[in-house]
This record gives sequence, C-alpha cells and structure tokens, in this order.
Amino acid sequence: MTSKAIRVPKNGGREVIEYLDVEDRAPGQNEVAVRNRAIGVNFIDVYHRTGLYPMPLPTGLGLEGAGIVETVGDGVTFVTAGDRVGYCTAPLGAYAERHVMPVEKLIKLPDGVSDEDVAAGLLKGVTVYMLLKQVHDAKAGETILHHAAAGGVGLILSQWAKALGVRTIGVVSSKEKADLARAHGCDEVILTSENIPERVRALTNGAGVPVVYDSVGKDTFFASLDCLAPRGLMVSFGNASGPAPAFELQELAKRGSLFITRPSALHYLAKPDDLRAAAAALFAMIEKGAIKINIGARFKLADAAKAHEALESRKTTGSTILLP
Repeated sequence: MTSKAIRVPKNGGREVIEYLDVEDRAPGQNEVAVRNRAIGVNFIDVYHRTGLYPMPLPTGLGLEGAGIVETVGDGVTFVTAGDRVGYCTAPLGAYAERHVMPVEKLIKLPDGVSDEDVAAGLLKGVTVYMLLKQVHDAKAGETILHHAAAGGVGLILSQWAKALGVRTIGVVSSKEKADLARAHGCDEVILTSENIPERVRALTNGAGVPVVYDSVGKDTFFASLDCLAPRGLMVSFGNASGPAPAFELQELAKRGSLFITRPSALHYLAKPDDLRAAAAALFAMIEKGAIKINIGARFKLADAAKAHEALESRKTTGSTILLP
C-alpha cells in the first residue's frame, strides 16, 4: 500500500518540495505508525528544506503532528491501535498522511485538546515551556521582551507569561499584528519600525529587561542585546531573518556582562518523560482556557510549498497547519 507524503530530494527553495506516493512501512521494534489528522508547520521545516540545518537527502519534512495510532510494532505497550496521539520531536517526515516513529516520541492526548490545536501548538507550546521555565525561570513581576509576538510561539508565550504574572513587551511588524498580540495578553507592543532599545528603556524606566527571547536572528540581534539590563540573558532561538551575526565576546561585556544562549527543545526535552511533562503543562493551560491556540492558516498537504511561502514572507500570524 502507499500513502501521500512530502519529500525533498535536494536543498533549495520551495520548488524542491515534491508531493509523492510512498510505500507504507510497517512499524518495527518499539515503533508506531500514526495516521495523521493534522500536521504542524514550523520555521525549522524551512531550515531543513534549505539546508541551513543539514539533513541526509532525500528527506521528508516536519516534526509535528496529531493523529490516530494505526499499528504498533513489537515491544510497544505505551499505546495501542486507535489511541489519539501527538508528537513534535519525531524523525523528519510529519508532512505525510502516515508517519512511522519510535514510540518514545509519542504523547497521549487528552479529550479536551483537539487534533488541530496539537498540530498547531505542541512544538511551539513546549518551546515556550522551555523558554519560560527552563532557559529562564520567569517570575511574577518581571518584564520580558520577545520578538515575533504575533507568531505561533509569540502568541502562546504572551498568554503563558500573563498566567505567570509576567509583564511582556512584544515586537511585531504591523499595527494589525500589534492588535493580535495585545488580544493574546501582550502588555506592551513595539513596532519593528521603531527604535526598539529606546522604547524598551522608556517602558522600563531606563532599566532594560532581564531576558530577551529572539527568534528573528540577524535583523534584531544587536538591538536585542541593547535592550538587556546588566547581567541580562539573550535567548536566541530562531533565524527567521537569517542566522545571527558573528560578534566579539567583548560586546557582551560592553553592554553589562551579558549572557547569551542558543537553546533547542530537542535538547532540553530530549528525554520522553521531560517532553511529556512539558506537554502536560501545555495541555493543562489549554484545557483551563489560559492559552488559546491561534491557527492563522490551514493548507492541504499537497500545498505544503504554499504554506512555506506564506511562512517565509512573514505574512502569517499564529500557527500554520497542513491537513492530509
């Protein structure tokens, strides 16, 4: 039997994305076959396609999805056929009707969280958990700065921070995105056309912020450093505008003995128990209404290239998903 899947034979632009029939593979020892109902689209998928994050070729795309367990391999006891599951750190290949992966990558889904919300919010949500609880343990009364505040991660981060009593300053590219960010709990919003460090200093009585979360990279890197209070932490966790530039370590000393880190949820949540704990925290926030997942766009699986075009052009708000 065959099913539809996206494959990339070589690195490049959106034109390298192919929609193909692929042979269905039976799950092996400790593996599970999942029939996808919804698939997450994330900027890391673009990095895999272009080769910014090199992968063996040809390759599938996508790390995140939600669906139903179709069949299980030998040794699998955590799930059985028919269970609802999600995943966000699986081997590449989520852009598919059917995906086979190690059972350790699966998360059981509660009834109160939809498949679309899982596909749209799981990777972004556990990333926010990592940012707010592990990379920097955000405390009530703190003020933090985050870029792309109207994006999928940004909207979840503002809501989660608000639930923690943290004041958020978000950066967005338009007034429409500013309205969306505010509607999702962002306390203050700065436009990219403004002088970001000056605005941050004005909003913090000259103090700066203890932490900046920057998923944009090249275009905002030094502005982010200039927003930090002495001994503040720069968290660079994305490259939407291109990789962050090289710099001299002395730049950190000049700005007040700053810290910098480049975290990945693939490392912070590498152990199944840690990943499932982060997911449980996210699901609890969704079920009690503290976090609402904003799905800005839905595309058919066959239109994955169009989804990438929307993402790369910075036209999207919230999360983007593919539907098989």
